[in-house]
Amino acid sequence: MYRQGDVLMVSLAPEAVPKGAADAPSEPRDGRGRLVLALGEVTGHAHAVVGPGRLVREAGVFGPMLLHVMDGARVVHEEHAAISLPKGWYRVVRQREYVPGSVRIVAD
Repeated sequence: MYRQGDVLMVSLAPEAVPKGAADAPSEPRDGRGRLVLALGEVTGHAHAVVGPGRLVREAGVFGPMLLHVMDGARVVHEEHAAISLPKGWYRVVRQREYVPGSVRIVAD
């Protein structure tokens, strides 16, 4: 498991990768060539993967994502230390918070 701020990346065993994930379309990269895992709504900073990889969005209310890094990758953010990820599949989970009457994704 790896955490950078409000983003959690959980390593998946090969048998835990959802069927069809390898063939699903990848999310586009941003203008700087990064795969953005979470964009700061207030600061504009981003938790992003630099280097080769694919980001697949799963169905769901909080939009969980699957990250596939074929040769390892780095997760960067302007206010956090970079994290090196070994090759493999990861479930990317955004931190949530309870506010009276609902649950929402944490905004930074």
